[in-house]
Amino acid sequence: MADPPSVARPSGVAYAPHRRGDRRRSLRRLAFRAQERAVVLGYRAAAAALGLIPTGISVPVARLAFRAAYALWPAKRRIVLANAGHVLGLPTDDPQVARLAHRMYATYARYIVELMRLPSRPADEPARLVVAEGERGAASFAALVERLQADGRGMIVASVHIGSIETLVAAFASRGWPIHGLADDSAYPELFELLNAQRRRWGVEIIAWRNLREIYRVLRKGGILALLVDWGYRPDGIPVRLFGDWTTLPAGPAVLAAKTGAPIVPVVNRRRDDGRFEAVHFEPIDVSDDSPAALAAATQALADTLEAMIRPAPEQWYTFKPVWPATAEEAAGLAARAAGQR
Repeated sequence: MADPPSVARPSGVAYAPHRRGDRRRSLRRLAFRAQERAVVLGYRAAAAALGLIPTGISVPVARLAFRAAYALWPAKRRIVLANAGHVLGLPTDDPQVARLAHRMYATYARYIVELMRLPSRPADEPARLVVAEGERGAASFAALVERLQADGRGMIVASVHIGSIETLVAAFASRGWPIHGLADDSAYPELFELLNAQRRRWGVEIIAWRNLREIYRVLRKGGILALLVDWGYRPDGIPVRLFGDWTTLPAGPAVLAAKTGAPIVPVVNRRRDDGRFEAVHFEPIDVSDDSPAALAAATQALADTLEAMIRPAPEQWYTFKPVWPATAEEAAGLAARAAGQR
């Protein structure tokens, strides 16, 4: 039977070419799904194994593996060397920079082992590992939370990849503080949910970074939003001076603070020699309005506290993305932009 006139196929033209594109997209989705399942299953298997292996064995093995990665992955090695060089104020070929980069890899290896062991640990163990004493410890932070909640204000806790973020948020939640973490759910959604289920054991709720409605709701109801600000250099961020060199930090913390009245409170959770962690907070950063000058001033104040977080133990800072621009021309452009925002 002939095709109806409305769907007759012209001679020499393939029928429904869009279906080939649909098939390609379907195949890509299937391939991504298979890759994600492999990652999740691998993570579960490694976590189960590490839960049984003493850290006296697993941590040294992990350090060897990560040091091998340092040698075998030159692109990533160059990034870590560049970051370490900025922190030390030395060229990347200086032996001190290489030593610091090796120590950063070793720190990260221990962090990964401890992170993957958490499902096999008691739910209260992360909080018990955190010490928060002194004038910038838990008592001072609790007083700040109470004061802000009395005013109907939330809090934006800003930190960096130092020590253990998991133990920090678990310690917050263990004290009854309404803590919510901000995270990227775009890479592997199933792994994202797996890690979130682990965090819910401690009473921590995670918000996907694109869920702006929920972010604003939490802050306007007096909640605590925890986020990391050292995800790497982005040209569209706010120019700041960090360790004396121009780079950018994300505008998000300052914009949220301006729009909700929640101050930015920098917090760091550094590892101590006894294996526990020490959490300290810095002075709150209030943002008066969302003008470019106010956002730039608040973000520079945040950058200054990041230096204070990193400088005492730079080997504990494990970031594997470029934190500073690659060229002097980019840095000069940031300086010019900063001058225009004052």
